[in-house]
Amino acid sequence: MSHYATNWAILQRGLKPATKIVLWHLCDRHNPDFGCFPTQARLAADCEMSVSSLNDHLRALEEARLIHRVRCNDPQTHRRQATRYILGFEDRFPDGDDSDGPCPDSGDGAISEKSPKPSPNLAGFHLRNSETNPVREPLREPVKEEEGARARDDRFEEFFERLIDALGLDTDAGLPGWWQGWPPREHVRRWITDLGLTEDRIVAVARDSRSTHPNPPDGPRALDRAMERAARSAEARKPADGDKRSKRGNKPADAPRASMDEIADFYAGLVNGDGYLPSNAISNTVRNAMLERGLVTTERLRERGVA
Repeated sequence: MSHYATNWAILQRGLKPATKIVLWHLCDRHNPDFGCFPTQARLAADCEMSVSSLNDHLRALEEARLIHRVRCNDPQTHRRQATRYILGFEDRFPDGDDSDGPCPDSGDGAISEKSPKPSPNLAGFHLRNSETNPVREPLREPVKEEEGARARDDRFEEFFERLIDALGLDTDAGLPGWWQGWPPREHVRRWITDLGLTEDRIVAVARDSRSTHPNPPDGPRALDRAMERAARSAEARKPADGDKRSKRGNKPADAPRASMDEIADFYAGLVNGDGYLPSNAISNTVRNAMLERGLVTTERLRERGVA
């Protein structure tokens, strides 16, 4: 999932609740590197609605110019592949009518739906009934994607070791339990994805925290307030130049962010409802914000699988 994309979805106004839920689930399926291409069956299941209702909401989002759909065909078989969704904040979102343009490069050689050689089985292949025709989502160069993911993980581990050193923890002597495994790593990742902090800034804040706390913190959660202050300080220092791009995701450096009240209110609606709630969709910061504002109860969070 992309935290920037879901944050962008929360900021949109003037949509019907069900239409906004569809937009949010589309953004939840967005990958910053490879794009957004869930099948209709998957998207309808996520939103808990029929495919026909889903298409009504997708048309509304397209008319509002919040999404752009590009239907793709395999160049070898000319058969329909999963639709690619270009979201309104992406740089490649078309300025005008781009329906005749090619499918965005996905590494699988897909071409525009308006191919001069349509498959004779195209209509039967793209049935809406997911039970009779499950559609497999396209892959983008699986080997290269796996290698890229491994490289990103290796880089993150190097950064995590720098963070551990800045906190004065000794990896040779063994880390405390609250710094072991994937949970603390996922928590640290959210400082980057949710708060917009750089790796260098996180290390610097961690190092500064030792000047007031002689003992290393009991897990990353103990550093949340310091990281949030650093994020607010960085936001206040951002230049006003709207054309300037940040290093993360090539998006505007002064792109608006939803307030914590807006974020907490939106996710509380998902928690209190009975709809699909993606795993790891709610960070500890958002969970605490909902509890502090009295929007949800601890019992309801447990029922919905939010730790």
